[in-house]
Amino acid sequence: MLKPKEKRREGGRKSLRNSFPAHLKNQRLKVLSISAVIPNIATLLALCSGMTAIRMAMLEKWELAVVALLVAAFLDGMDGRLARLLGSTSRFGAELDSFSDLISFGAAPAIVMYMKGLHKWGETGWCIVLFFTVCITLRLARFNTRSIEGDSPTWSQGFFTGVPAPAAGYLALMPIMIQQFWSAPFFEAPLLYAIVMIVTGGLMVSRVPTFSLKKVKVPQRLVLPIMLLAVLTASAVYSHPWLSLSMIGFVYLGLIPFSVRSFRRVKDEMTRLEQEESLKAV
Repeated sequence: MLKPKEKRREGGRKSLRNSFPAHLKNQRLKVLSISAVIPNIATLLALCSGMTAIRMAMLEKWELAVVALLVAAFLDGMDGRLARLLGSTSRFGAELDSFSDLISFGAAPAIVMYMKGLHKWGETGWCIVLFFTVCITLRLARFNTRSIEGDSPTWSQGFFTGVPAPAAGYLALMPIMIQQFWSAPFFEAPLLYAIVMIVTGGLMVSRVPTFSLKKVKVPQRLVLPIMLLAVLTASAVYSHPWLSLSMIGFVYLGLIPFSVRSFRRVKDEMTRLEQEESLKAV
């Protein structure tokens, strides 16, 4: 038996519950775990780092602008891996990542390069950075569409179509990196900036296959050499940061022909297997 006070309290709860719309009566408050939020926090930090690069460019602190974009690239590489590791992948996180990439690797490098040298060309320089930003927008839209529709074959998951956004932002800033250890008028010329921005933008929207590290499987015999190589690379970046970072960019560009050859080889092999399967079915 409920006491009179408890009856009144229970009656108040029922009346409050009955005042809710029918579709909300049986719904509970959805609580997200911290593991679901951590990847999105990393994405937002990458966005903030990209915006900080723009501010450093306004203050003409070019080294700090490049460092801020490198931090954004690192965080962008970590958020997806954290999401898969913690089992918290979501459509919201994927869309948030695309918006962050557009700011951090599209708008920020374009503004940095414009303020560093392309502003000398006036409207022509502005058109070049607009071209770069449009290219990265189209590249992200194509990537999102394919991820939603899922029309890419399984064997092509080890490759990107075109240069991904973080790598493009990295390549666009290479003239500034080179200037830090090699002071030559050529590396401060607006013509070089224009060529780098146009070529990088074209690579983003191209059909050129590039390696995707997300699906790369390392053989057991190569684990130790790769670990040693990573340690040597980190030591080189610590000792001679700008020279090492520039060399990493050139190495990435040098890998593109190998990625094209590897993609064609895998594609030809899969085509041959499909033809054999079709002949067996007949």
